[in-house]
Amino acid sequence: MLDKTVPAATAQGRPRPAPPPPDPWRTRLYRWDLKASPYLYVAPFFVCFVAFGLFPLVYTGWVSLHSVDLQTSDQMQWRGFDNYTRLFHDDLFRNALRNTVTIGLLSTVPQLLMALGLAHLLNYRLRGRGFFRIAMLAPYATSIAAATLVFTLLFGRDYGMINWLLGHLGLGHVDWEGGTWSSQIAVSTIVTWRWTGYNALIYLAAMQAVPHDLYEAAALDGANRWQQFRHVTVPSIRPTILFTLVVSGIGATQLFGEPLLFGGGATGHSGGSAHQYQTLGLYLYDQGWYAFHLGRAAAVAWTMLLILLAIGALNLALVRIRRARNGG
Repeated sequence: MLDKTVPAATAQGRPRPAPPPPDPWRTRLYRWDLKASPYLYVAPFFVCFVAFGLFPLVYTGWVSLHSVDLQTSDQMQWRGFDNYTRLFHDDLFRNALRNTVTIGLLSTVPQLLMALGLAHLLNYRLRGRGFFRIAMLAPYATSIAAATLVFTLLFGRDYGMINWLLGHLGLGHVDWEGGTWSSQIAVSTIVTWRWTGYNALIYLAAMQAVPHDLYEAAALDGANRWQQFRHVTVPSIRPTILFTLVVSGIGATQLFGEPLLFGGGATGHSGGSAHQYQTLGLYLYDQGWYAFHLGRAAAVAWTMLLILLAIGALNLALVRIRRARNGG
């Protein structure tokens, strides 16, 4: 029996040379590379996030505690929370907050209901489904400026197509930009037109993940399409509906481009001559770049951030309640 400690012989009968001992420096370098490489790969994202995301956010919070004029931004006077307390006593801020909630409801509720109905229709076998799905994204791909320009012409007071139709129906002309409800409905229509197709595709993707066995079982029980939609489709995609509600609420809080362009250069920044459709985003823009109060504008920005965090916390609470009801 051969001794295992003796090196194996080669074809010429000579012993095979022993492998060289591992280099400790190479071993250490390999271990360091194995541990540090993942962090180096993700480091560029965090560097950009700190430089362009976290630092502006923290600096905006610092500016919100000072009185800063846009023309002399290097001169800052400490005010503490005075900018925040003044917001809650400012009628324009309360008006902007109220308009944001109103326009958000007027745009979110019809938008999601229509998106749900369109997704339900596209979920069935229709001719040209691919074309309709691509067409759904056309409003979303359209720029805000182009879409708002078209709707501004449609809602024109004297020569708009909508007032032309209302005149043929004997209802009279409506000053869409001058009235409170009319202007908010007009702005909400622009938002609804742009985002309905996008949400419809999200719902469609969720509906296609619903098992067909559920529909077959419902059909065997005698359920028609409406009953299947109510008792099978909607409960199955409820998390997706909640997600779109939260995202739409966040978008409504940040609404800026549509009302700004709807009012034009004269009254767009103030949300109309009487601030009838001024949102929080427009109020922030008006305070910072027209009134030159950067401290107040920064306070508005942080207030909007707190509102968005509250919406996210509400979403998290609803998800946990739903999981608790479903048994984890």
